[in-house]
Amino acid sequence: MNTKLCTALVAVSLAGPAAAQEVTLRVHHFLPAAAPIQTGVLEPWKEMVESQSDGRIEVQIYPSMQLGGKPPQLFDQARDGIVDVAWTLLGYTPGRFPISEVFELPFVAGSATETTMALQEFQAEYLGEELDDVHTLLLHAPAAYKFHMRGGPVENLDDLAGKKIRAPSRTMTEGLGALGATAVGMPVPEVAQALTTGVIDGAVIPWEVFGSLRIEEMAKDHTEIGSENGGLSTSVMALVMNERVYENLPDDLRQVIDDNSGVNLAPLAGEAFDAAETAEREAAIAAGSNVVVIPEDKLGEWKAATQPVIDDWVENTENGAEVLDAARSMIAAQRGE
Repeated sequence: MNTKLCTALVAVSLAGPAAAQEVTLRVHHFLPAAAPIQTGVLEPWKEMVESQSDGRIEVQIYPSMQLGGKPPQLFDQARDGIVDVAWTLLGYTPGRFPISEVFELPFVAGSATETTMALQEFQAEYLGEELDDVHTLLLHAPAAYKFHMRGGPVENLDDLAGKKIRAPSRTMTEGLGALGATAVGMPVPEVAQALTTGVIDGAVIPWEVFGSLRIEEMAKDHTEIGSENGGLSTSVMALVMNERVYENLPDDLRQVIDDNSGVNLAPLAGEAFDAAETAEREAAIAAGSNVVVIPEDKLGEWKAATQPVIDDWVENTENGAEVLDAARSMIAAQRGE
C-alpha cells in the first residue's frame, strides 16, 4: 500500500464516527465545590454519565462562577451556549418563570424529596413553555427555608419587625414583607459578606448550604417553621443544558443523558439535599447553635399574614388557582396524604 493511500485512510478514520462522538460537557454553577449540589448531585451525575458512555462523554464541573458572570446569568449561559450545562435558581430572575414560583409561595413546600418528586409531575404538566429555551435535565428543590439570624432568634412575628432578612426570590421578598421584615434580595453566595458587614440581620436559607457558605460563626440563632421539613418557602433549582448541544449528540449518547435526567435523577437529588439538611442541622446544634421551632399549632398568624401574598400570586397568574391546587396536591401525594 502506497504512502498516499495510507495517509488517506488514516484521515478518514480520524474523521469517522468514533472521533466525532467524543463530547465534553462544561457544567457551571455558583456554589463552592463543597456544596451538596456538587458533592451529592453533580459529581455522581458526572460519574454515571462518563461510565455509561464508556468515557465518550467527559463532564467538567466549574463551581463558584469560575467561567465568569453572575448567578442570575447562568440560565442564559446555558441557553446561549456559553456553557453546556448550568445549575441555577429560577427565582434569581424575578418574574421570568412565574408558574414555577408556586413552589416558592409561603407554606407550600415540603422536604427536598417531597418537593423534588412533585416537581417532576408538575414540570410535565405546567412548565413546558417556561423552559422551552433549554433542555431541562432536572428541576429540584431543597428542604424548606429556615431563618438563620445574628443577634437573637426569631421566636414570634414581633421579632421580625424591622429586621433585614436576605430573600432568594420575588415571592419570598413579598412573604418577608408580609411578616414585618425588610427583605434584601441577593444570591446566596453574598450572604456571608452581608452578615459580616451588617447589611442583613439574617437570611432565609435551608440548612444544607449552611456549612459550605461558612456562616456558622455569624449566624448562631435559627428558627424552623412548622414540622420538619415543611415550612416557610423554597426555591426551584434547575439543571439545564444547551438545546443545540443536546440535539447534536449521537443517539446513544443522548440516551445516556436521558437515562440520567428528570425522574431518573430526581430521587438522588432529593435524598442528597435531605441528608445534607439533617447533617448541617446536627452539626450546628453540636457547635452550640440555638434552634427554635415554631410549632404547627402556632402558625395561624404566620399563615394569615402571608395569605395576601398567595392571593396576589393566584390573581396575577394564568390559571393560578388551578396551578396552586395542583402543586399542593402533588406534594401531599409525595407525603402519602
